[in-house]
Amino acid sequence: MKLITGLGNPGDKYKFTRHNAGFIVLDYLSYQWNFNFKFESKFNGEIAKTTVGSESVIFLKPHTFMNLSGQSLMAVMNFYKIQREDIFVIYDDIALPAGTIRYRAKGSDGGHNGIKSIIQCLGGNNNFDRLKIGIGPQPNIPSEVYVLQNYTSEQLDIIKQELPRIKDSVETYLEKGIQAAQTKFN
Repeated sequence: MKLITGLGNPGDKYKFTRHNAGFIVLDYLSYQWNFNFKFESKFNGEIAKTTVGSESVIFLKPHTFMNLSGQSLMAVMNFYKIQREDIFVIYDDIALPAGTIRYRAKGSDGGHNGIKSIIQCLGGNNNFDRLKIGIGPQPNIPSEVYVLQNYTSEQLDIIKQELPRIKDSVETYLEKGIQAAQTKFN
């Protein structure tokens, strides 16, 4: 069983901000794969369960706000007895151009507070699979301001155009693993 967590901030105020790239991807996958999210207070997040190919998958949208994402992820991991190697996180990356995707098997938080929270909650372990969604380039403003702004209409168009490719990449990841997804989509 895989746990796919999309990072973002809950509420309409943040719905189309750049920091919500993970939520946007999960919402698209739920539409394409016909599953629905339900808020679960014990996880402080929305979850959904489905099967993709032969893989059982739990999807999570934490409602802890970005900086505490790891708390919600750990609650789901502990409840469902999910192993670290079965964690997959989808999130925004300010260093990549809008719509660019990059798979990564492990690494530092790269200054991303949601990833930092997950690594801390995993006891410092950064060995989990990730899909970064580009939201750049960042203009000359602080990153904490930029990520909480709504996408420009041009960036939103790019993201919308890339969503089918992102879905295909997640299917490849689930069916063939991280290396196959990296080779085909990075």
